[in-house]
Amino acid sequence: MKYSKGNPDALKEKFWHAMADSPFLFLELDGQSDTSVPMTAQLDKDANSSIWFFTQKNSTFAKLGKVKASYAGKDHDMFARFDGTLAIETSQERFDQFWNNFVEAWYDGGKDDPDILFLRMDLGQAEIWSGDLGLLNTAKMALGMTVHDEAEERHVESVDL
Repeated sequence: MKYSKGNPDALKEKFWHAMADSPFLFLELDGQSDTSVPMTAQLDKDANSSIWFFTQKNSTFAKLGKVKASYAGKDHDMFARFDGTLAIETSQERFDQFWNNFVEAWYDGGKDDPDILFLRMDLGQAEIWSGDLGLLNTAKMALGMTVHDEAEERHVESVDL
């Protein structure tokens, strides 16, 4: 399947599958690159306009507001940069949905740790690239041939997530 500017829905679907396979990204407060840190996104397959994070109350993300995220898929076949807005998630049901042993390892007090801050990122605009150039284009690169046009076709600008 070709993921191109003419097929943004297919590329967005590939993005969500890639995030589910490897939910790690860099998150930063908008305009403050020094706040960029790796985070684990909590995903709900039925909620494709938000992602969730567990962090500490003294985190820079406690400031809430506008953020940007950068993502590289596990096999480098998907890249994205997207923005959104952080808010405190108050749903206990959502909290319980995402709580697991990997999250618990960060909090001495478990689910009742007073330092837990549970956040929701409501997603906005994104730029998504499919890094899967295929065997033919990989061979072209190995031979020093240009693949610029093929790579450009796999870029979608300003997609709403």
